[in-house]
Amino acid sequence: MEHIRRAASRRALPLAVLLPAAALMAAAPSSASVSGGSATPLGGTSEGAKPTVVLVHGYWADASGWDRTVESLQKRGYPVVATANPLRSLSGDADYLAARLKTIEGPIVLVGHSYGGAVITNAAAGNPNVESLVYIAGFAPDKGETAFQLATKFPGSQLSDDPAAPVPTALNAVPLGGAATNVDLYLKPEKFRSVFLSDRVDASRAGVLAATQRGATVASGNEPTKGVAWKDIPSWALVPTDDRTIGTDNLRFMAERARAMTVEVDAPHAVMETNPDDVTDLILQAAGDARPSLAKTGSSGPNAILGGAAALAVAAGATIVIRARRT
Repeated sequence: MEHIRRAASRRALPLAVLLPAAALMAAAPSSASVSGGSATPLGGTSEGAKPTVVLVHGYWADASGWDRTVESLQKRGYPVVATANPLRSLSGDADYLAARLKTIEGPIVLVGHSYGGAVITNAAAGNPNVESLVYIAGFAPDKGETAFQLATKFPGSQLSDDPAAPVPTALNAVPLGGAATNVDLYLKPEKFRSVFLSDRVDASRAGVLAATQRGATVASGNEPTKGVAWKDIPSWALVPTDDRTIGTDNLRFMAERARAMTVEVDAPHAVMETNPDDVTDLILQAAGDARPSLAKTGSSGPNAILGGAAALAVAAGATIVIRARRT
């Protein structure tokens, strides 16, 4: 069964915001009414308008990793952009994405997986069209922090079993010429299934993903963050409980610090591969689409009103965490 844990958040909101939110929470609809409801969570858009969902991949992947998410969103009428992420430098990748975002009219829900989370954190800063940030097993760095630094804050990442090694032991380094730091990193094929997929995908599929992975520069993971969009934009986070790439506890730390509405799912780092419906559900919540499938295990109890009450809980200063068992 799924269960909900509500924990007090450090977010302090004006009384004028908290009182209406509390009143609305008290009048939350029954499960039957939520199933066909049209509530618009915090970060959602005005009635009838659908934001553009922009999806940003991370290391050792490409935009095709979002294929099932794109298909699900498009079936619901959402315009979707699954953009390429150069994986060259954090500032350059963020500038590339920021330029792409400027060409999109209207509201945007910006989604980042893995290192893509660091990119959206920087790229969305100062863009008034970005209404929601969604971190899918994604980095949410603060100013001055690097991705590689955050991946070692708490144990859990299996990128290396030797802290003294110049290159994490699960990675292959490919020199690109010139400066000694001009190096691309790839997950070793024999490590890919365990580290990236937590052995939850069959060996044949894992082999295809390992063979088609894109390399990322050492520089991109070592470059400090400059813009911190999650301080000003409402955020959502999906935390896989078996993340062996960034590490589950590292993801929890960043999500809590960003005061994101957090969903925990029994899944690997490449959660879009194993749990695409959970990824889509969270994006829809951030987009203001009240969809009951986040409460799919029953028709009564607190889970059943999540779609209509999720953002109200955020507005009232609470974080909702769902621990979902893999089906």
